[in-house]
This record gives sequence, C-alpha cells and structure tokens, in this order.
Amino acid sequence: MSAADAHAGRRLGRAQRLRLWEHAVYAPIWRPLAAWIGLVLIVLTYIPLVWLVVMSFSDRPLSGIPHPLTLRWYDELFATSAWIEPMTDSLWLALAVGVCCVLISVPVGRAIPRLRRRGGVLLITLLPLFVPGLTMGAALFLFIRSYMHFKLGMWSVFVGHMVWALPFAFLLVIVLATRFDHRLLEAAEDLGASAWQRFWQIEFPIMRPGIVGAGLFGFILSFNELLRSIFLRGTETTMPIYTWAQASSHQSNVPIIFGLASLIFGVTLPIIGTFFWILFSRTDRGR
Repeated sequence: MSAADAHAGRRLGRAQRLRLWEHAVYAPIWRPLAAWIGLVLIVLTYIPLVWLVVMSFSDRPLSGIPHPLTLRWYDELFATSAWIEPMTDSLWLALAVGVCCVLISVPVGRAIPRLRRRGGVLLITLLPLFVPGLTMGAALFLFIRSYMHFKLGMWSVFVGHMVWALPFAFLLVIVLATRFDHRLLEAAEDLGASAWQRFWQIEFPIMRPGIVGAGLFGFILSFNELLRSIFLRGTETTMPIYTWAQASSHQSNVPIIFGLASLIFGVTLPIIGTFFWILFSRTDRGR
C-alpha cells in the first residue's frame, strides 16, 4: 500500500467516525430526553418552594401535613417587630450593592475586552467566584479587624458582599461586551456622535440585559448572603443572619420563619420575574 492510499484510508476513517458521531449527537432520542430532563429540573426547583408556601399555612408545618390550615404563624409574625429592622437593613444593603455593581462592572467590563492582554486581568477579576464564602469571610475579618483595626459594622458587610457579587456582575457585562461589534461605535464617531451618545444610543440598548442583570445579581446575592455576613457583621444583623439564628436556636420559631420566607418569596419572585419578562421581551421584539 502506498503512502497516498494510507492517507486516503485515514481520511476515510475520520470521515466515517465523524458521521457516526453526528448521527449519535443528532439522534431523535436526544430532544425528548432533554425536554424530560428540563421538566424534572423545573419540578425539583419550584415544587419545594410551592410546598414551603403551603406548609406556612399549616397548623403543624414540621409534620409535613398541610392540614388543618391556619393563619396562626402569620399572625405571630406580624405581632412581632424583631424582623423588621434586619429586613430593612438587608434591603438597603442589597440595593447599595446592586447599584455599585452596575456602576463598577459596566465601565470595567467594557474596558477588559479592549485590552491587548486581557487573560490575566480577566482571571484576577473572576477569581473570587471560586473562593469559598467561609474562607473569604474569615480572610476579610482578619484583614479588617486584626490588621486594619477597624470596627466592624454594616460597612464591612457591604465590602464582603461586593467582593462576592462584583465578579458575577463583571461576568454578565463582559459576556455581552465581547460580543459587541465595536465598528458600530467607530461609525457613530465618524458621524460626529459624542462618547455619551455612542454609549446611550448604541451600546446601552445592546448591553442592557447584562447591565440590568448585573444589578439584579448584586441585589439578590447580597440579600441572601450569610457566611461572609457572619464574620463581618460586628453587632449588626441582616435578614439571613436573623432567620438562621431563629431557625437554629429556637425550635418554636421555625414555623414563623416559614411564613417569613414565604412572604419574601411571594413578593420578590413576581417582581423580579415581571422585570425580566419585560426586559427580554423588549429585547426579542427589537431583533
């Protein structure tokens, strides 16, 4: 066998393997299988949340039996004001983190894809995503309290939440910024558009899902953060710390926490869901 025949045989073998792989990947069975897997994941995500709301109306929620129904736990929840201050502090803190995530991630996320050597900068920016919350909380506590000798409080909790939420905001903005066609900005500049006009009229509508998502991610991650808050709170109490303390130390307060969690879920999920639906439906209509 000549070298040409051997080469042709290898090419034929690779072509056959490629056809077999394409046949396996695009087999008719994969589409219904993927649909069933997605359905199972949706059920596993939302059924426990719905069941939590149902059990918050049960007279014996810890038994897992949704009968008899009662408003007792909600009456006890609204009869006390101990949770109002942690809730208010968490909302203001989450709002501040969300706004700062947008203000920082947008200019930095737009600048990173334009760097000549952006790999190292991107690695350093996203590395906090992979640091465990316990490790980051302990490290920030030692640095702020033991080394800097600063008094812990809500400001230190804000720092910890920013360290946690900002890489997610960067990631959302960077994904859209790398896909953005900068020739549009160059054409607008040639036509006399100012820097603000180029951003607001061209870049912002395209990057709007990432910008809004960065703010919402910052808000949600801050509002639900527990590990870093425990180390950095000083004498302050956020909503996750309050619910964790009540659930872990007072067994009789667990049903009240069910009602509080259901109340938060019932208020935040429709608002965020509606906001995302409006945002992405406008994006789809703009295509």
